[in-house]
Amino acid sequence: MIPVAGESFRHVLLWLFAPVMIYQVLVHTSYLILICLAGSDFVRQLRRTAYASHDRRVSSLLAHGVSLVVPAFNEEAGIVTTVQAMLALRHPRHEIIVVDDGSTDRTFDVLAERFALVTIPRQVPQDVQAEGEVLGVYIPDDGRTRLTVVRKRNAGKTAAVNTGINAATEELVAVVDADSILDPDALLAVGAPFADDPVHTIATGGVIRAANGCRVVDGRVVEVRMPPNWLSRVQVVEYLRAFLLGRSGWSRLRCLILISGAFGMFRRDLLVQVGGFAPGTVGEDFEVIMRLHQKMRREGRTYRILFVPDPIAWTEVPSTFAVLARQRRRWHRGLYEVLVRYRWMLGNPRYGRIGLVVVPWFWAFELLTPLFDAIGLVLMLVGLHFGLVDLSLFGIYLLLTMGYSFLVALATLAIEEFSFHKYPRWRDLGVAVMAAMVESFGYHQLNSVWRLQGMWDGLRRTERVWGVMTRSGFTADDRVLAAADHQAAVARQLAEQVDGRSAVVPAATPWPGEGRRP
Repeated sequence: MIPVAGESFRHVLLWLFAPVMIYQVLVHTSYLILICLAGSDFVRQLRRTAYASHDRRVSSLLAHGVSLVVPAFNEEAGIVTTVQAMLALRHPRHEIIVVDDGSTDRTFDVLAERFALVTIPRQVPQDVQAEGEVLGVYIPDDGRTRLTVVRKRNAGKTAAVNTGINAATEELVAVVDADSILDPDALLAVGAPFADDPVHTIATGGVIRAANGCRVVDGRVVEVRMPPNWLSRVQVVEYLRAFLLGRSGWSRLRCLILISGAFGMFRRDLLVQVGGFAPGTVGEDFEVIMRLHQKMRREGRTYRILFVPDPIAWTEVPSTFAVLARQRRRWHRGLYEVLVRYRWMLGNPRYGRIGLVVVPWFWAFELLTPLFDAIGLVLMLVGLHFGLVDLSLFGIYLLLTMGYSFLVALATLAIEEFSFHKYPRWRDLGVAVMAAMVESFGYHQLNSVWRLQGMWDGLRRTERVWGVMTRSGFTADDRVLAAADHQAAVARQLAEQVDGRSAVVPAATPWPGEGRRP
């Protein structure tokens, strides 16, 4: 029989534990709702963005020009393959701007060797604040390849992105991580909302998937496989839920407040108006979207920020615990800093559903989730240790937390397989299901620890640094790069043919106050 003091402590423990249980149910239920919204929207979007429509956009000058800004810091392993893939993208008018942010490895050297770069006497304007002195601007010596490499002193990723925005000469700016490989039609698909509604569309984002284990040929992913490393496999499931279905659900509700820095497209004129990406935060991709929402809501303007579920940016995810821990700490610190910076939006009806729904949801179910995870686990372990909680209650806790999380992961895999069928091998699907189990029973709890550390870093305001990740690079050889060179040449010829028709086809209408810069 439990003593009176023990019985009182048990009641206190259960009283504290009840809201934790309710919280966990609400978190996973909200994710399940977002996943269902995303799934119902996929078929409609995929039908509307059939590849035939991409072919029409390739030959149409209604496709606005795009400047791909690629901030790079110590990306020697994969930067050449990334640039090759971007040169071969299907788009009538796009340029690539690589900003080398003071790399200490051979990032610039491998680019210079591969593309025969030569320096040009070009001044990069200061349309938005960009720290770090520009050391030089380089282009290929053939004078035809639309590649610009800007070397600057190290000042962080935000400064590198802003330098790229300043150097951009097209109406749209796409920010792409240097370790990313885009699908061939990625620019056309992500740019489609701008062509469909150029007045109201101000930003779009594409889905991010893990490239680990995939086969890359001609600078593109030709065979999708699950990674050989279990840590990377778990991240495949995590990316599907967060980057594909979660953001698709918010986009369906017109409530998207986060576009991944690995692949996002913006109107350049609006980026300049809001001052570019803000220094002083590690969540610069999140912060700039919040600032765009703030600007448009305060001015009472109708606008759209959308997520496009397919095209894909493939990225190399961490394969070691040390690198993954640093990444997740940085991500959650960025979330904390941005939410605190825009805390006045919380529950503010002036910002509509953004202030009344999305910001409260991110505070409750993104920022505070690791804290509630830790509280629930500690309460349960304390109760078990002192005999105040029986195993049946512990089983209910596991069912409502880890079991519900596993159900959400399975729903994610089912919708992904039905909508996109990216993993054709049954073996990969089986591995994905097992990875979903590992993600729910073990990885999620470990990730909560890293996220708590990230929040603590934000509270302490420790020094912000670039997230350095050791990369193995994508699979490529000389034959692959030669083929990519040929494909890039074909893309240039297509662009020239389109430019040659400019006498009979009207040029794209520039954004208000922003013509095509020379």
